[in-house]
Amino acid sequence: MVDCREFDIVIVGGGAVGSVAASLLAQITKNGDKPLKIALIESQLPPQFDPRLIDPRVAALTEKTRSIFEQIDIWNNIVDKRACAYKAMNVWDAEGTGRITFDCQQVQQPNLGHIVENAVLVSTLTEHLQQQSNVEIFCPANIVDYQLQEDAIKLTLDNQSVLSAQLLIAADGANSAVRGHFQFATKQWDYGQHAIVTTITTENSNQLTAWQRFMPSGPLAFLPLNNVGDGHSCSIVWSQDSKEAKRLMALEDKQFCKELSRASEYCLGEVLKIQTRYIIPLRQSHATDYVMPRVALIGDAAHSIHPLAGQGANLGFSDAQVLAQEIAKAYVRDVDLGDLTILKRYQRRRKPENLATMAAMEGFKRVFGSHNSTLRLLRNYGLSAINGLGAIKNKLIKQAMGL
Repeated sequence: MVDCREFDIVIVGGGAVGSVAASLLAQITKNGDKPLKIALIESQLPPQFDPRLIDPRVAALTEKTRSIFEQIDIWNNIVDKRACAYKAMNVWDAEGTGRITFDCQQVQQPNLGHIVENAVLVSTLTEHLQQQSNVEIFCPANIVDYQLQEDAIKLTLDNQSVLSAQLLIAADGANSAVRGHFQFATKQWDYGQHAIVTTITTENSNQLTAWQRFMPSGPLAFLPLNNVGDGHSCSIVWSQDSKEAKRLMALEDKQFCKELSRASEYCLGEVLKIQTRYIIPLRQSHATDYVMPRVALIGDAAHSIHPLAGQGANLGFSDAQVLAQEIAKAYVRDVDLGDLTILKRYQRRRKPENLATMAAMEGFKRVFGSHNSTLRLLRNYGLSAINGLGAIKNKLIKQAMGL
């Protein structure tokens, strides 16, 4: 008979959001000396940071997110590896003259946020968790059996380990196996689009600025990177209708660079070089409920949005922070951590912001994807008008930074 290992909480998904959740929960103690016992299950070995390579998957971290990384005391470690603070953002409409610019100096801040590679985030978080005596990582491992009991949830892994906990947290992404197993209802739709992501080298410096051009087919974003301080590297996210995205993926590098240069209106001159290209289907989904007794969804397992403004990761980190806060309150009061009342407090706090952000991204997508001439005039006028209204623009900047 296999022994059952007992934990307070099991987290499924060792990506950035799941690892942040584990790090925040590991800090929680009762009476200052009884920390929570955490298990983290991940199916794939974590990415290793190689300073010679740039991970094409990046996150645009807000100041609010940076404060979470400072709370778990790893922000300096992230910066020591590689992070690019961006000072400005330049957004314009491909079908008109509408343009808006944001600058950190307008709100007396040192930057608007940081572009950080996924490999930097996950490798740093994994190193941090490996040093926590109250966190055990099961990797690579998958759950092969779930038993939802009245006072615990029991999990059997494919390596024959059996784990028991008061609470299971699903941070296993947009195709969450946990969400599927427990039959959480979701609303989801396919955009009929794909995003191309890669790392590029440009003729001109990125100026520590994020550049975003809105086209009817979708946005094209150039996100600045600071690779060995050259200032000519960017990560791109290029949303296109699926057929066109696949055509672009089939081009040779030289021809792809030419089409990308034209699509960006040469905002950084010619695109000189690209690394390996990746293509990702664009879908939006939202779980009707994030919680049930003994189970909570966070990050993309609960909600996945269009990458139009790069907010998906930040929403997930906020989920992890709020859930940890509610668990901390329950733990010190000796309340069952899997109690639905506790979990619903997390849902009530996070669902409105997540839905509002998703609605805003959907609105942007529809407005800039429309060919209606009246709407095109209105959106161009709106961009230019807001650009001239300092107070409104500053409020938008602070909201985007999470301040």
